Amino acid sequence: MKDKKKIGRREFLKVAGTGAAVTTAALYGCKPRSAGSASEADGARQGQMTYRTNPKTGERVSLLGYGCMRWPTVSGSDDIDQEMVNALVDHAIAHGVNYFDTSPAYCRGHSEHATGVALSRHPRDKYFIATKLSNFAPSTWSREASMAMYRNSFRELQVDYIDYLLLHGVGMGSGMEEFEARYIDNGMLDFLLAEREAGRIRNLGFSYHGDIAVFDHLLAQHDRYKWDFVQIQLNYVDWKHAKEVNTRNTDAEYLYGELEKRGIPTVIMEPLLGGRLSNVHDHIAAHLKQRRPSSSVASWAFRFAGSFPGVLTVLSGMTYMEHLQDNLRTYSPLDELTDDDKEFLEQTAQLMLRYPTIPCNDCKYCMPCPYGLDIPAILLHYNKCVNEGNVATSSQDENYRRARRAFLVGYDRSVPKLRQASHCIGCNQCVPHCPQNIRIPQELHRIDRFAEHLKQDNL
Repeated sequence: MKDKKKIGRREFLKVAGTGAAVTTAALYGCKPRSAGSASEADGARQGQMTYRTNPKTGERVSLLGYGCMRWPTVSGSDDIDQEMVNALVDHAIAHGVNYFDTSPAYCRGHSEHATGVALSRHPRDKYFIATKLSNFAPSTWSREASMAMYRNSFRELQVDYIDYLLLHGVGMGSGMEEFEARYIDNGMLDFLLAEREAGRIRNLGFSYHGDIAVFDHLLAQHDRYKWDFVQIQLNYVDWKHAKEVNTRNTDAEYLYGELEKRGIPTVIMEPLLGGRLSNVHDHIAAHLKQRRPSSSVASWAFRFAGSFPGVLTVLSGMTYMEHLQDNLRTYSPLDELTDDDKEFLEQTAQLMLRYPTIPCNDCKYCMPCPYGLDIPAILLHYNKCVNEGNVATSSQDENYRRARRAFLVGYDRSVPKLRQASHCIGCNQCVPHCPQNIRIPQELHRIDRFAEHLKQDNL
Protein backbone atom coordinates (compact mmCIF):
# COMPACT_ATOMS: atom_id res chain seq x y z
CA MET A 1 0.00 0.00 0.00
CA LYS A 2 1.02 3.61 -0.34
CA ASP A 3 3.44 4.54 2.44
CA LYS A 4 1.88 7.74 3.68
CA LYS A 5 2.95 7.38 7.28
CA LYS A 6 5.71 5.29 8.80
CA ILE A 7 5.04 4.99 12.50
CA GLY A 8 7.95 4.90 14.91
CA ARG A 9 9.23 1.89 16.80
CA ARG A 10 7.42 2.69 20.04
CA GLU A 11 4.07 3.31 18.33
CA PHE A 12 4.56 0.25 16.12
CA LEU A 13 5.19 -2.09 19.02
CA LYS A 14 2.26 -0.62 20.92
CA VAL A 15 -0.11 -1.35 18.03
CA ALA A 16 1.36 -4.72 17.14
CA GLY A 17 1.55 -6.07 20.65
CA THR A 18 5.08 -6.84 21.83
CA GLY A 19 6.81 -10.15 22.23
CA ALA A 20 5.60 -13.71 22.12
CA ALA A 21 3.28 -13.27 25.09
CA VAL A 22 0.61 -11.40 23.16
CA THR A 23 0.53 -13.84 20.28
CA THR A 24 0.82 -16.94 22.41
CA ALA A 25 -2.25 -15.79 24.31
CA ALA A 26 -4.10 -15.19 21.06
CA LEU A 27 -3.15 -18.60 19.74
CA TYR A 28 -4.43 -20.39 22.81
CA GLY A 29 -7.67 -18.47 23.22
CA CYS A 30 -6.63 -15.98 25.90
CA LYS A 31 -7.35 -12.29 25.39
CA PRO A 32 -4.51 -10.06 26.55
CA ARG A 33 -5.43 -6.48 27.34
CA SER A 34 -3.70 -5.16 24.22
CA ALA A 35 -5.36 -7.59 21.79
CA GLY A 36 -8.58 -5.60 21.44
CA SER A 37 -6.78 -2.35 20.71
CA ALA A 38 -4.59 -4.02 18.10
CA SER A 39 -7.60 -5.40 16.27
CA GLU A 40 -9.38 -2.07 16.39
CA ALA A 41 -6.28 -0.29 15.15
CA ASP A 42 -5.92 -2.36 11.99
CA GLY A 43 -9.63 -2.91 11.33
CA ALA A 44 -9.10 -6.58 10.48
CA ARG A 45 -11.51 -9.07 11.92
CA GLN A 46 -9.64 -11.76 13.81
CA GLY A 47 -10.77 -15.20 12.78
CA GLN A 48 -11.95 -13.93 9.38
CA MET A 49 -8.84 -14.53 7.27
CA THR A 50 -9.62 -16.15 3.91
CA TYR A 51 -7.92 -19.52 3.42
CA ARG A 52 -7.26 -21.75 0.43
CA THR A 53 -6.78 -25.51 0.61
CA ASN A 54 -3.60 -27.18 -0.60
CA PRO A 55 -5.00 -30.04 -2.74
CA LYS A 56 -2.06 -32.30 -1.94
CA THR A 57 -1.99 -31.97 1.86
CA GLY A 58 -5.44 -30.59 2.68
CA GLU A 59 -3.77 -27.83 4.70
CA ARG A 60 -5.50 -24.47 4.91
CA VAL A 61 -3.13 -21.73 3.75
CA SER A 62 -3.84 -18.06 4.42
CA LEU A 63 -4.62 -16.18 1.23
CA LEU A 64 -2.34 -13.42 2.50
CA GLY A 65 1.24 -14.68 2.55
CA TYR A 66 4.06 -12.80 4.27
CA GLY A 67 6.94 -12.02 1.92
CA CYS A 68 10.12 -11.69 3.97
CA MET A 69 12.21 -9.83 1.39
CA ARG A 70 11.90 -6.42 3.01
CA TRP A 71 12.17 -6.83 6.79
CA PRO A 72 12.52 -3.51 8.67
CA THR A 73 16.03 -2.37 9.51
CA VAL A 74 17.54 -0.48 12.41
CA SER A 75 17.56 3.23 11.65
CA GLY A 76 20.76 4.30 9.96
CA SER A 77 21.99 0.80 9.14
CA ASP A 78 21.30 -2.30 7.06
CA ASP A 79 20.87 -4.47 10.16
CA ILE A 80 17.47 -6.14 10.48
CA ASP A 81 15.42 -4.88 13.42
CA GLN A 82 14.63 -8.24 15.01
CA GLU A 83 12.34 -6.78 17.65
CA MET A 84 10.11 -5.26 14.99
CA VAL A 85 10.25 -8.43 12.88
CA ASN A 86 9.07 -10.40 15.90
CA ALA A 87 6.19 -7.98 16.45
CA LEU A 88 5.15 -8.10 12.78
CA VAL A 89 5.17 -11.89 12.79
CA ASP A 90 3.26 -12.04 16.06
CA HIS A 91 0.58 -9.71 14.76
CA ALA A 92 0.31 -11.52 11.44
CA ILE A 93 -0.11 -14.92 13.07
CA ALA A 94 -2.64 -13.56 15.56
CA HIS A 95 -4.70 -12.38 12.58
CA GLY A 96 -4.55 -15.67 10.68
CA VAL A 97 -1.49 -15.34 8.42
CA ASN A 98 0.34 -18.69 8.31
CA TYR A 99 2.49 -18.62 5.15
CA PHE A 100 5.94 -16.99 5.35
CA ASP A 101 8.16 -16.78 2.26
CA THR A 102 11.89 -16.14 2.53
CA SER A 103 15.16 -16.92 0.71
CA PRO A 104 18.90 -17.13 1.37
CA ALA A 105 19.20 -14.11 -0.96
CA TYR A 106 16.82 -11.76 0.83
CA CYS A 107 17.94 -8.88 3.07
CA ARG A 108 21.55 -9.36 2.00
CA GLY A 109 21.49 -12.92 3.21
CA HIS A 110 19.92 -12.30 6.62
CA SER A 111 16.19 -12.84 6.02
CA GLU A 112 16.14 -16.57 6.77
CA HIS A 113 17.82 -16.02 10.13
CA ALA A 114 15.48 -13.20 11.17
CA THR A 115 12.44 -15.14 9.97
CA GLY A 116 13.59 -18.25 11.82
CA VAL A 117 14.08 -16.35 15.07
CA ALA A 118 10.62 -14.80 14.87
CA LEU A 119 8.74 -17.95 13.85
CA SER A 120 10.54 -20.30 16.24
CA ARG A 121 8.76 -18.52 19.10
CA HIS A 122 5.47 -20.05 17.89
CA PRO A 123 4.29 -23.68 17.71
CA ARG A 124 5.57 -25.29 14.50
CA ASP A 125 2.09 -26.28 13.35
CA LYS A 126 0.96 -22.64 13.33
CA TYR A 127 2.96 -21.62 10.24
CA PHE A 128 4.25 -22.78 6.88
CA ILE A 129 7.76 -21.81 5.80
CA ALA A 130 8.63 -21.30 2.16
CA THR A 131 12.24 -20.81 1.17
CA LYS A 132 14.31 -21.25 -1.94
CA LEU A 133 17.44 -22.72 -3.42
CA SER A 134 18.75 -19.32 -4.52
CA ASN A 135 21.92 -20.47 -6.25
CA PHE A 136 22.09 -17.54 -8.69
CA ALA A 137 25.84 -16.95 -8.72
CA PRO A 138 27.98 -19.36 -10.80
CA SER A 139 30.06 -19.93 -7.66
CA THR A 140 27.02 -21.67 -6.11
CA TRP A 141 26.19 -23.92 -9.08
CA SER A 142 28.33 -26.82 -7.93
CA ARG A 143 26.59 -29.63 -6.08
CA GLU A 144 28.63 -28.94 -2.96
CA ALA A 145 27.81 -25.22 -2.86
CA SER A 146 24.12 -25.75 -3.64
CA MET A 147 23.90 -28.49 -1.01
CA ALA A 148 25.54 -26.21 1.56
CA MET A 149 23.00 -23.49 0.81
CA TYR A 150 20.11 -25.94 1.18
CA ARG A 151 21.41 -27.33 4.48
CA ASN A 152 22.01 -23.84 5.83
CA SER A 153 18.37 -22.92 5.30
CA PHE A 154 17.33 -25.54 7.85
CA ARG A 155 19.78 -24.12 10.39
CA GLU A 156 18.81 -20.50 9.85
CA LEU A 157 15.08 -21.25 9.93
CA GLN A 158 15.46 -23.58 12.95
CA VAL A 159 13.35 -26.34 11.36
CA ASP A 160 13.76 -30.01 10.47
CA TYR A 161 11.46 -29.82 7.44
CA ILE A 162 10.53 -27.12 4.93
CA ASP A 163 6.90 -26.76 3.96
CA TYR A 164 7.43 -25.15 0.54
CA LEU A 165 10.79 -25.30 -1.24
CA LEU A 166 11.30 -23.46 -4.53
CA LEU A 167 13.85 -23.54 -7.30
CA HIS A 168 14.43 -19.81 -7.27
CA GLY A 169 14.02 -17.62 -10.33
CA VAL A 170 14.06 -20.18 -13.12
CA GLY A 171 14.24 -18.49 -16.51
CA MET A 172 16.62 -15.77 -15.34
CA GLY A 173 19.94 -15.08 -17.03
CA SER A 174 20.59 -17.36 -20.00
CA GLY A 175 17.35 -19.29 -19.60
CA MET A 176 17.55 -23.05 -20.16
CA GLU A 177 21.35 -23.11 -20.11
CA GLU A 178 21.44 -21.48 -16.70
CA PHE A 179 18.59 -23.61 -15.36
CA GLU A 180 20.40 -26.81 -16.33
CA ALA A 181 23.64 -25.61 -14.76
CA ARG A 182 21.88 -24.72 -11.50
CA TYR A 183 19.63 -27.75 -11.09
CA ILE A 184 20.19 -30.53 -13.63
CA ASP A 185 23.91 -30.91 -14.35
CA ASN A 186 24.76 -30.94 -10.63
CA GLY A 187 21.96 -33.39 -9.78
CA MET A 188 20.27 -30.96 -7.39
CA LEU A 189 16.76 -31.39 -8.76
CA ASP A 190 17.00 -35.16 -8.38
CA PHE A 191 18.29 -34.61 -4.84
CA LEU A 192 15.37 -32.30 -3.98
CA LEU A 193 12.89 -34.82 -5.35
CA ALA A 194 14.42 -37.41 -3.02
CA GLU A 195 14.20 -34.96 -0.13
CA ARG A 196 10.51 -34.50 -0.84
CA GLU A 197 10.06 -38.27 -0.84
CA ALA A 198 11.81 -38.40 2.54
CA GLY A 199 9.52 -35.72 3.97
CA ARG A 200 12.15 -33.06 4.60
CA ILE A 201 10.45 -31.05 1.84
CA ARG A 202 6.66 -31.13 2.02
CA ASN A 203 5.95 -29.28 -1.25
CA LEU A 204 8.37 -28.69 -4.15
CA GLY A 205 7.91 -25.99 -6.77
CA PHE A 206 9.66 -23.16 -8.59
CA SER A 207 9.44 -19.42 -9.05
CA TYR A 208 9.53 -18.16 -12.60
CA HIS A 209 11.09 -15.08 -14.20
CA GLY A 210 12.11 -14.33 -17.75
CA ASP A 211 12.52 -17.01 -20.40
CA ILE A 212 9.16 -18.62 -21.16
CA ALA A 213 10.92 -21.64 -22.66
CA VAL A 214 12.00 -22.70 -19.16
CA PHE A 215 8.48 -22.34 -17.76
CA ASP A 216 6.99 -24.36 -20.63
CA HIS A 217 9.69 -27.02 -20.33
CA LEU A 218 9.12 -27.54 -16.60
CA LEU A 219 5.36 -27.81 -17.04
CA ALA A 220 5.86 -30.26 -19.90
CA GLN A 221 7.79 -32.36 -17.37
CA HIS A 222 5.02 -32.15 -14.76
CA ASP A 223 4.23 -35.87 -14.96
CA ARG A 224 7.85 -36.52 -14.02
CA TYR A 225 8.41 -33.83 -11.39
CA LYS A 226 4.85 -33.50 -10.05
CA TRP A 227 5.17 -29.85 -9.09
CA ASP A 228 3.22 -29.13 -5.92
CA PHE A 229 2.98 -25.38 -6.64
CA VAL A 230 4.47 -22.69 -8.86
CA GLN A 231 5.15 -19.05 -8.05
CA ILE A 232 4.48 -16.44 -10.75
CA GLN A 233 4.22 -12.68 -11.08
CA LEU A 234 0.57 -11.71 -11.38
CA ASN A 235 -1.18 -8.36 -11.13
CA TYR A 236 -3.81 -6.47 -13.10
CA VAL A 237 -1.22 -4.83 -15.38
CA ASP A 238 0.81 -7.97 -16.08
CA TRP A 239 -2.39 -9.98 -16.67
CA LYS A 240 -2.57 -8.81 -20.29
CA HIS A 241 0.17 -6.21 -20.66
CA ALA A 242 3.37 -7.77 -19.28
CA LYS A 243 5.24 -7.38 -22.56
CA GLU A 244 4.28 -3.72 -22.75
CA VAL A 245 5.98 -3.22 -19.39
CA ASN A 246 8.98 -5.41 -20.25
CA THR A 247 9.39 -7.15 -23.59
CA ARG A 248 10.88 -10.29 -22.03
CA ASN A 249 7.97 -10.86 -19.67
CA THR A 250 5.00 -13.14 -20.37
CA ASP A 251 1.39 -12.22 -19.68
CA ALA A 252 0.19 -13.63 -16.36
CA GLU A 253 -3.03 -14.72 -18.07
CA TYR A 254 -0.99 -17.35 -19.95
CA LEU A 255 1.10 -18.40 -16.94
CA TYR A 256 -1.89 -18.83 -14.64
CA GLY A 257 -3.90 -20.58 -17.36
CA GLU A 258 -1.18 -23.16 -17.91
CA LEU A 259 -1.03 -23.91 -14.18
CA GLU A 260 -4.79 -24.07 -13.82
CA LYS A 261 -5.07 -26.56 -16.71
CA ARG A 262 -2.77 -28.90 -14.80
CA GLY A 263 -4.32 -28.29 -11.40
CA ILE A 264 -1.08 -26.84 -10.00
CA PRO A 265 -1.68 -24.35 -7.16
CA THR A 266 -0.36 -20.86 -7.87
CA VAL A 267 1.55 -18.65 -5.46
CA ILE A 268 1.50 -14.99 -6.45
CA MET A 269 4.47 -12.65 -6.21
CA GLU A 270 4.54 -8.97 -7.18
CA PRO A 271 0.79 -8.34 -6.79
CA LEU A 272 1.73 -4.65 -6.55
CA LEU A 273 4.19 -4.77 -9.47
CA GLY A 274 7.07 -3.80 -7.22
CA GLY A 275 4.97 -1.21 -5.39
CA ARG A 276 3.93 0.56 -8.59
CA LEU A 277 0.27 -0.40 -8.09
CA SER A 278 0.19 1.29 -4.70
CA ASN A 279 2.24 4.36 -5.68
CA VAL A 280 0.26 5.18 -8.80
CA HIS A 281 -0.04 8.42 -10.73
CA ASP A 282 -2.39 10.88 -9.02
CA HIS A 283 -4.88 10.55 -11.88
CA ILE A 284 -4.99 6.76 -11.41
CA ALA A 285 -5.41 7.07 -7.64
CA ALA A 286 -8.38 9.40 -8.13
CA HIS A 287 -9.83 6.96 -10.67
CA LEU A 288 -9.65 4.09 -8.15
CA LYS A 289 -10.88 6.15 -5.20
CA GLN A 290 -13.90 7.37 -7.11
CA ARG A 291 -15.14 3.80 -7.52
CA ARG A 292 -14.37 2.59 -3.99
CA PRO A 293 -13.66 5.59 -1.73
CA SER A 294 -13.08 3.68 1.50
CA SER A 295 -10.52 1.25 0.04
CA SER A 296 -6.80 1.82 -0.40
CA VAL A 297 -5.25 1.95 -3.86
CA ALA A 298 -3.25 -1.19 -3.02
CA SER A 299 -6.33 -3.18 -2.01
CA TRP A 300 -7.51 -3.27 -5.63
CA ALA A 301 -4.37 -5.14 -6.65
CA PHE A 302 -4.62 -7.60 -3.77
CA ARG A 303 -8.29 -8.28 -4.48
CA PHE A 304 -7.41 -8.93 -8.13
CA ALA A 305 -4.66 -11.41 -7.27
CA GLY A 306 -6.76 -13.20 -4.68
CA SER A 307 -9.88 -13.57 -6.81
CA PHE A 308 -8.52 -16.43 -8.93
CA PRO A 309 -9.61 -19.81 -7.53
CA GLY A 310 -6.31 -21.54 -8.30
CA VAL A 311 -4.32 -19.10 -6.18
CA LEU A 312 -3.04 -20.64 -2.95
CA THR A 313 -1.58 -17.48 -1.43
CA VAL A 314 -0.64 -13.93 -2.41
CA LEU A 315 2.70 -12.68 -1.14
CA SER A 316 3.24 -9.19 0.19
CA GLY A 317 6.52 -7.81 1.50
CA MET A 318 5.12 -5.90 4.48
CA THR A 319 7.83 -3.75 6.05
CA TYR A 320 5.54 -1.42 7.97
CA MET A 321 2.58 -1.95 10.24
CA GLU A 322 0.34 0.04 7.89
CA HIS A 323 1.06 -2.43 5.08
CA LEU A 324 0.13 -5.40 7.25
CA GLN A 325 -3.02 -3.73 8.56
CA ASP A 326 -4.30 -2.78 5.12
CA ASN A 327 -3.68 -6.23 3.68
CA LEU A 328 -5.36 -7.89 6.65
CA ARG A 329 -8.42 -5.75 6.00
CA THR A 330 -8.43 -6.84 2.35
CA TYR A 331 -8.27 -10.57 3.11
CA SER A 332 -10.29 -10.79 6.33
CA PRO A 333 -12.36 -11.84 4.47
CA LEU A 334 -11.68 -11.29 0.75
CA ASP A 335 -14.34 -9.43 -1.21
CA GLU A 336 -13.79 -11.09 -4.58
CA LEU A 337 -13.87 -8.98 -7.72
CA THR A 338 -16.95 -9.00 -9.91
CA ASP A 339 -16.70 -9.18 -13.69
CA ASP A 340 -17.38 -5.44 -13.76
CA ASP A 341 -14.52 -4.89 -11.30
CA LYS A 342 -12.16 -6.86 -13.52
CA GLU A 343 -13.16 -4.81 -16.56
CA PHE A 344 -12.62 -1.64 -14.52
CA LEU A 345 -9.09 -2.80 -13.62
CA GLU A 346 -8.34 -3.62 -17.25
CA GLN A 347 -9.27 -0.04 -18.10
CA THR A 348 -7.07 1.10 -15.20
CA ALA A 349 -4.15 -0.94 -16.55
CA GLN A 350 -4.50 0.71 -19.92
CA LEU A 351 -4.47 4.12 -18.24
CA MET A 352 -1.34 3.20 -16.30
CA LEU A 353 0.53 2.36 -19.47
CA ARG A 354 0.30 6.05 -20.38
CA TYR A 355 2.61 6.78 -17.44
CA PRO A 356 5.56 4.42 -18.10
CA THR A 357 7.76 3.66 -15.13
CA ILE A 358 10.88 1.51 -14.86
CA PRO A 359 9.87 -2.05 -13.83
CA CYS A 360 12.01 -2.12 -10.67
CA ASN A 361 10.47 -4.08 -7.78
CA ASP A 362 13.16 -3.13 -5.24
CA CYS A 363 14.31 -6.74 -4.84
CA LYS A 364 17.93 -5.52 -4.51
CA TYR A 365 19.34 -8.50 -6.44
CA CYS A 366 21.43 -5.91 -8.32
CA MET A 367 23.12 -4.87 -5.08
CA PRO A 368 25.72 -4.22 -3.91
CA CYS A 369 27.00 -2.16 -6.81
CA PRO A 370 30.81 -2.36 -7.01
CA TYR A 371 30.90 1.41 -7.49
CA GLY A 372 28.63 2.21 -4.58
CA LEU A 373 25.45 3.24 -6.42
CA ASP A 374 22.10 2.74 -4.72
CA ILE A 375 20.46 1.38 -7.88
CA PRO A 376 16.97 0.63 -6.49
CA ALA A 377 16.73 4.02 -4.75
CA ILE A 378 17.57 5.84 -8.00
CA LEU A 379 15.01 3.91 -10.04
CA LEU A 380 12.31 4.19 -7.38
CA HIS A 381 12.82 7.95 -7.06
CA TYR A 382 12.37 8.29 -10.81
CA ASN A 383 9.19 6.17 -10.70
CA LYS A 384 7.83 8.20 -7.81
CA CYS A 385 8.32 11.40 -9.79
CA VAL A 386 6.60 9.89 -12.82
CA ASN A 387 3.59 8.95 -10.69
CA GLU A 388 3.44 12.39 -9.09
CA GLY A 389 3.73 14.20 -12.42
CA ASN A 390 7.20 15.54 -11.62
CA VAL A 391 9.09 14.36 -14.71
CA ALA A 392 8.87 17.37 -16.99
CA THR A 393 9.21 16.90 -20.74
CA SER A 394 10.16 20.52 -21.46
CA SER A 395 10.97 23.74 -19.66
CA GLN A 396 7.81 25.06 -21.32
CA ASP A 397 5.61 22.72 -19.29
CA GLU A 398 3.09 24.55 -17.12
CA ASN A 399 4.36 22.96 -13.89
CA TYR A 400 8.05 22.85 -14.91
CA ARG A 401 9.41 24.84 -11.95
CA ARG A 402 7.55 22.78 -9.38
CA ALA A 403 8.46 19.48 -11.09
CA ARG A 404 12.13 20.49 -11.45
CA ARG A 405 12.43 21.31 -7.78
CA ALA A 406 10.57 18.17 -6.68
CA PHE A 407 12.82 15.92 -8.78
CA LEU A 408 16.16 17.46 -7.81
CA VAL A 409 15.42 18.05 -4.12
CA GLY A 410 13.84 14.63 -3.77
CA TYR A 411 16.79 13.01 -5.55
CA ASP A 412 19.32 14.46 -3.12
CA ARG A 413 17.16 13.51 -0.14
CA SER A 414 16.56 9.92 -1.20
CA VAL A 415 19.97 9.10 -2.72
CA PRO A 416 23.29 10.43 -1.35
CA LYS A 417 25.28 12.22 -4.07
CA LEU A 418 28.07 9.63 -4.08
CA ARG A 419 25.48 6.91 -4.77
CA GLN A 420 23.63 8.67 -7.60
CA ALA A 421 23.43 7.65 -11.25
CA SER A 422 26.28 9.97 -12.31
CA HIS A 423 28.74 7.43 -10.85
CA CYS A 424 27.62 4.51 -13.08
CA ILE A 425 30.45 3.42 -15.40
CA GLY A 426 28.32 0.87 -17.28
CA CYS A 427 30.14 -2.23 -16.04
CA ASN A 428 26.91 -4.26 -16.48
CA GLN A 429 27.58 -6.44 -13.42
CA CYS A 430 24.05 -5.72 -12.20
CA VAL A 431 22.22 -6.72 -15.38
CA PRO A 432 22.28 -10.56 -15.14
CA HIS A 433 20.89 -10.41 -11.59
CA CYS A 434 17.75 -8.40 -12.43
CA PRO A 435 14.64 -10.65 -12.54
CA GLN A 436 12.81 -7.92 -14.45
CA ASN A 437 15.53 -7.83 -17.14
CA ILE A 438 15.97 -4.07 -16.80
CA ARG A 439 18.83 -2.60 -18.81
CA ILE A 440 20.06 -0.95 -15.65
CA PRO A 441 23.11 1.03 -16.90
CA GLN A 442 21.09 2.50 -19.79
CA GLU A 443 18.33 3.56 -17.41
CA LEU A 444 20.82 5.06 -14.96
CA HIS A 445 22.51 7.03 -17.73
CA ARG A 446 19.13 8.26 -18.95
CA ILE A 447 18.16 9.41 -15.46
CA ASP A 448 21.55 11.09 -15.00
CA ARG A 449 21.18 12.99 -18.28
CA PHE A 450 17.70 14.10 -17.25
CA ALA A 451 18.96 15.29 -13.85
CA GLU A 452 21.81 17.20 -15.48
CA HIS A 453 19.43 18.95 -17.86
CA LEU A 454 17.32 19.97 -14.87
CA LYS A 455 20.37 21.26 -12.98
CA GLN A 456 21.49 23.27 -16.00
CA ASP A 457 17.89 24.41 -16.50
CA ASN A 458 18.06 23.57 -20.21
CA LEU A 459 15.49 20.81 -20.59
